[in-house]
Amino acid sequence: MLTAIVGINWGDEGKGRMVDLLSSDYDVICRYQGGNNAGHTVINDKGKFILNLLPSGILRETTVNVMGNGMVIDLEHLAGEIKSLTDRGINITPDNLKISEKAIVCLPYHKLLDILEEERLADKKFGSTRRGIAPVYSDKYMKKGIRMEDILRPDILRSKVRDILEWKNIVVSGYGHAPIQEEDIMEWLTKYGEIIAPYVTDVSDYLASAADAGKDIMFEAQLGALRDIDFGIYPYTSSSQTLASFAPIGAGIPGYKLDLSIGIMKAYSTCVGEGPFTVEMFGDEAEELRAAGGEYGAATGRPRRVGPFDVPASKYGVSVQGSDYIALTKMDVLSYLDKIPVCTAYEIDGEKTDKFPSGDRLKRAKPVVEYLDGFGDVSSCRSAEELPEAAKKYIEFIERAVGCPVKYVSVGAERDAYIELK
Repeated sequence: MLTAIVGINWGDEGKGRMVDLLSSDYDVICRYQGGNNAGHTVINDKGKFILNLLPSGILRETTVNVMGNGMVIDLEHLAGEIKSLTDRGINITPDNLKISEKAIVCLPYHKLLDILEEERLADKKFGSTRRGIAPVYSDKYMKKGIRMEDILRPDILRSKVRDILEWKNIVVSGYGHAPIQEEDIMEWLTKYGEIIAPYVTDVSDYLASAADAGKDIMFEAQLGALRDIDFGIYPYTSSSQTLASFAPIGAGIPGYKLDLSIGIMKAYSTCVGEGPFTVEMFGDEAEELRAAGGEYGAATGRPRRVGPFDVPASKYGVSVQGSDYIALTKMDVLSYLDKIPVCTAYEIDGEKTDKFPSGDRLKRAKPVVEYLDGFGDVSSCRSAEELPEAAKKYIEFIERAVGCPVKYVSVGAERDAYIELK
């Protein structure tokens, strides 16, 4: 079974929590895109963990974890993440962590360029996390990237770095910044490359052998459908493909097909970063929902923008993710509301639509809001039968609205705080 766990909306849907929950049924967990520009929060019997680069399955002793060729990897950040987990008793070895030799290294100058560009854009910024993601993906497609396999070849690494810096320093000079020094980059690559090198391997061969042997493989996405570089709210997107259909490609086995796509979405809406967010709440109403859900970015700590469940955005996300079913997270957060707002459609230029638009039309969209009955505290529920009738109706409303069945409902952060629906 090849399964993708993907975000339906803007990211931060709770994918890490669902991967941790479902990973007990899988042999291999694979991240296939993105870098350390988003965080997956997992709470289990070992404590609370925030993972930026490592697959969420690393917290289970029974899984092998893979970082695919579609990722961009900050060696310093990854080394720190590994140390943080091993210090807390998590076993991480080349047997349970394998990094594609084709993945691209995110270097210090990528972060520098990210910061310089965001500061230049000022009030027109894209909402970057300033961790170098757009610049490193740009280098990948300019064929000026350093691959993980390059850190295994110190004899050729320096010449590659030298050639790239000759071009890169022309770029940074345009921002009025001092030249990047070759020795600084080589020192960084040597220091952190020695730590990460033992994990670098032919991931494609490993995954293909695992799939052919009938192993169950889960592909873990970062961010959500609306942050996809092609199908998201461009240009306020990430720089990679966040969709399920990209999973085998970004993992390293492009000739294999998915068997299942599980879409993750919250019972309400959240968004970190810039760009149009039609359902955004403000003031006390927003702060109350943000506080109830603990809505602060796992990677950045930034307060998330919040709003009611967005039907047009979620229906679109389900469609582009090809979701077979939904895992609905943070249902318990809405327990304080007597009436629950939901955005059932958009109004654009005086016309009502349930289609998710793009470009300037999305910027002009206004939410059409309806209210459903509140359902009270569901945090102690562990079966569908225990759910209040109003909670069941809320779930049924979402299923009809997005055209996809809900299979899992999360009612708390703990590993056992969920309901599996028939």
